[in-house]
Parts: sequence; C-alpha cells; structure tokens
Amino acid sequence: MSERSATVVVIGGGQSGLSAAYHLARRGFTSALEGDGDRTFVVLDAESAAGGAWQHRWESLRMGTVNGIFDLPGLAQPPIDEAEPSRTAVPRYFEAFERTFDPPILRPVEVTAVHDKDGLVVESSAGRWRTRAIINATGTWTNPVRPHYPGLETFAGLQLHTHDYVSAEQFVGRRVAVVGGGISAVQQLEEIDRVATTFWYTRREPVWRTDGFEPEVAGREVITQVTADVEAGRPTGSVVSYTGLLRTPFAATADRKRRPMFTAIEPYGVREADGSFTTVNAILWATGFKAALSHLDPLGLRNEQGGIRMIGTQVAADPRIHLIGFGPSQSTVGANRAGRDAVAAIVRALRG
Repeated sequence: MSERSATVVVIGGGQSGLSAAYHLARRGFTSALEGDGDRTFVVLDAESAAGGAWQHRWESLRMGTVNGIFDLPGLAQPPIDEAEPSRTAVPRYFEAFERTFDPPILRPVEVTAVHDKDGLVVESSAGRWRTRAIINATGTWTNPVRPHYPGLETFAGLQLHTHDYVSAEQFVGRRVAVVGGGISAVQQLEEIDRVATTFWYTRREPVWRTDGFEPEVAGREVITQVTADVEAGRPTGSVVSYTGLLRTPFAATADRKRRPMFTAIEPYGVREADGSFTTVNAILWATGFKAALSHLDPLGLRNEQGGIRMIGTQVAADPRIHLIGFGPSQSTVGANRAGRDAVAAIVRALRG
C-alpha cells in the first residue's frame, strides 16, 4: 500500500471538516496533494460529493424546520428559501464554499483505522497517510443507534432507521411503531401519521419544554453541560437528554400517540408493557446516532465508562487527536469554533 504524508489529516468533509480546512489554510498550511512541506494538510471525506450528512436527510426536512445552519467561516449563506429541502440547500452551500476556497479534499475516501506506529498512521481506501496530528470530523450520521429487543429478528414487516428514512410515502397504509424520544421521532411521527396508523414508543416519559425557550441561551446551557461531561470522560447523551423537547405543533400528535416502550417484538406486531399485543407491520427506529469513531479504536482512547476525556478539542489521552463536531461542538456554530480551536492548538504544538 502506498504511503503519503501530511502534517495534519482532517477526517471528514462536513461542516466541521470544512471549518478546520479553512483555518488551516489561514494559518499557512498548504495542500498535501500538491507536494511536501513543513505544514501541509489533506481532508479525507467518505462522501462522494460536498454536503456531508445533509445530502442524506429526509425529503420533508425543509430549511424552515431545521434547527439552524450557522455560516461556514469566510462565506455567508445565501438567502434561505424556507420551503427548500435541507438535503439540497445545505450541500449547495457547502459546494460553493469548496469552490471558493478549494481545500485539498480527497473523496470518496473511507478511513478504516488509525494506528500509532512511530507516529500516527491513517489507513484509508486512498492509501496510508503518515501525520503529526489528526482533526477528526466524522460526525454521527454513519453510526445510527439500532437497539435490540427480544424477537427483533422475527419481525415480518418493514424496519427502517431515521438514517434510511426518505419520506412518509414509505409507510402509506401501514400500522407503524415509531420508536425514539427525540426531535426526529416527533417530526417523523407527525408526517407518517398523515398516511398511516401510528404508535409512538419511548423508554421514558417525554420532557416537554414549556418555558420561554431561547435557542441562544439554551445552547449555552447545553454546551456547558456537555463540556463538563467530556472533560470528566463521561459518555454524552443525545441533545434532547440535555434540552428536553420543545413543544412544537408536532407535539399534539405525539401526545396522543405516546405509549410506554414495548417489551418484545413478534412477527406481526409488538408486545406492550402491559402484556397486550398490538399489530404493526412497520417499525421506524428514530433512536438517534452516536459519534462515528470506530476507526480510532486502535488508539485506545476510551476509558472504562466508554467515554473519551477531552481538554478543549484535544483527547486527553493523546493530544495529537482532536475531535470536532463532537460533544459540545455538535452544533453547526460549535463545529466552526472547534475547527478554529483545533487548528490553534496544533499550531502551538508544532511551535513547541
């Protein structure tokens, strides 16, 4: 396998990865694709086109209903059409950013493993890369959480995860169990309910926010809580586990449909918590995602709790590894700041 080198390898070409690429270029790093040097970088992106995970969002997720997309550094977003699907609007914006700043991106490239062999070595479908620092920006989309319940393998109907959900048309005329307590579950439940019979299952009673929800204030609160968790090395939960659910127009449908979590799955339905049986022929697992970090497993970064202790963007156990779009920087504004902070930390380390 061929081996190339870059001072910094950025893994992932979504919002976090593009932010890191911008700040690397601002700090004088040049393309590792065009030659060697003291400060070079490359972005390895698993997607086949610009847009990160946004190009895979479901059709009905419009710009007017997403939680907000913060500007990439150096390029303001064009005027937003709230009726346009996010799966086309956001990738078009990311593509414009790439045309403007021309970061050294290789795609589609799958990173399979990172080893420490007299320095960091990144194994990928584009060969081996030797590097001094890694900015990991792989997000969560490729690591959907798929819970296991007794009898799951016996189910004779349709099963999809939010990762695979395209539109409610996939469920027309069916009896659908929607599983999950997050924002995606509530939104998808409401639209599927227009064309199907639905039931909503959550492990815990939903916590609806009824106070005056201010995104900026709530965002600061969540960042503080998540930062405390990652600095202590605790595994982080979903966004909703920190914020609660905002009572939107979708909530009325959710309230009517909510049931305690079923205890088992049978070929033609689910066994309810009270022992009764409900016939369903489709299950939508709106059960969220976790950070896609399996390629870093050879480095042994996780602690006994399964968490990764962080200091800023750096992994405490290996400061050469920076995680952005992770923990407190999962939001789009957080991803931008984390990209800048990771690059600043790398520059300091190189000077030292």
